Amino acid sequence: MNAIGEIIGELCKAILPIPEEYFTGNPNSSIAICTLSSIDLLKKFSNSEILDDIAIVGRLLSENKGIDSIIEYVNSNQKIKTIIVCGKEVWGHKSGDSLFQLHKNGIDKNFKIINSSSPDPYLTVSESKIKYFQNNVKLVNLINETDYETILTKIRFF
Repeated sequence: MNAIGEIIGELCKAILPIPEEYFTGNPNSSIAICTLSSIDLLKKFSNSEILDDIAIVGRLLSENKGIDSIIEYVNSNQKIKTIIVCGKEVWGHKSGDSLFQLHKNGIDKNFKIINSSSPDPYLTVSESKIKYFQNNVKLVNLINETDYETILTKIRFF
């Protein structure tokens, strides 16, 4: 990440502290949910019986460290086969779009997500972990869908 990006990130943490939350459910499930920046949606999932049917639900706030975390998670929890990406896109970061671009196009020689429109889409995870993600995980695009019941209906198809 560039120096200006680091400074802005630290400033945002101080002014607008956002807890990085996730909630685990059924460790035998093959489904994960990413609510992007939608805290209310995350809380609805965390207080729901749907946790019996999904492995994990969490947010994705950044196009770099956040995506690195997802790649690491699916590599260490290889039961995950589907990630439902829903909720409001992260303004300025477009982390959801970057996740889909990574899945479709991979990274270049500088570890930049190819075709990402995010400001700092550089990853630190290995290419082999990215390949595993691309080849073994299906992404379901519900970006900007915030209606809990609509998302639950989609989950029941998996």
